[in-house]
Amino acid sequence: MLKILRNRLEQGCRTSGYPKEKIELPPRYRGMPKIYRDAPPELALECAEACPQHAIDAEKKLIDMGRCVFCGTCERISKGRFVSFTRNFELAVAEKDYLMTDGTLPDLARHARQHFKKLFGRSLQLRQVSAGGCNACEADLNVLATPFFDLARFGINFVASPRHADGIVVTGPVSRNMKQALWDTYEAVPSPKVVIAVGSCALSGGPFSGSPEITEGLDSILTVDLFIPGCPPHPMTNLHALLTFFK
Repeated sequence: MLKILRNRLEQGCRTSGYPKEKIELPPRYRGMPKIYRDAPPELALECAEACPQHAIDAEKKLIDMGRCVFCGTCERISKGRFVSFTRNFELAVAEKDYLMTDGTLPDLARHARQHFKKLFGRSLQLRQVSAGGCNACEADLNVLATPFFDLARFGINFVASPRHADGIVVTGPVSRNMKQALWDTYEAVPSPKVVIAVGSCALSGGPFSGSPEITEGLDSILTVDLFIPGCPPHPMTNLHALLTFFK
């Protein structure tokens, strides 16, 4: 017992101070893309043609974060003159149209569903559904339960049964074989309920877009309340989205 207490004193508190304290992610992290509208049209077109996800609108000089997998191809091609990726991890939106951006997003807190806050108060229970994903988004959701993030201190938890949940968090491109299971899980959640789409696969089909085996975006089969882009979204992106939208 003394060894445990000594170890606890040596370790100290490892839990992040976010959101009271600002978090700086490492330079290698690719967050909010910034579009330079004064870039030559031919450079924008070159980036659009090279984009593996067809996420760039060269004519309007916008990028679709719902399709983007943050691979950095456009930044490398343009050498940062058309697209550069910042370290801003606050990427979530309440409306899918906002994902088409030049690097600016509306304040998520102002678009939060206020009636959800009144209904759920300081407690939010979520059931996570992996609808054919690669497990990257799932892993970065699971890590929110670790001591550093400690999601439970905010009253938000992932539960085992949809009957105990206030909503579902969906990852993956919703494969044909998972579609019915997803629908059954959604139906099992008591109303009122929320639906959160996490990752480019859930938002647009991701790298699997165009395949007849997957759904082209969760919003095509369910009403989505919160969209969290990324491939996968950083745990801080998920944490910011949940705290801003529901708390």
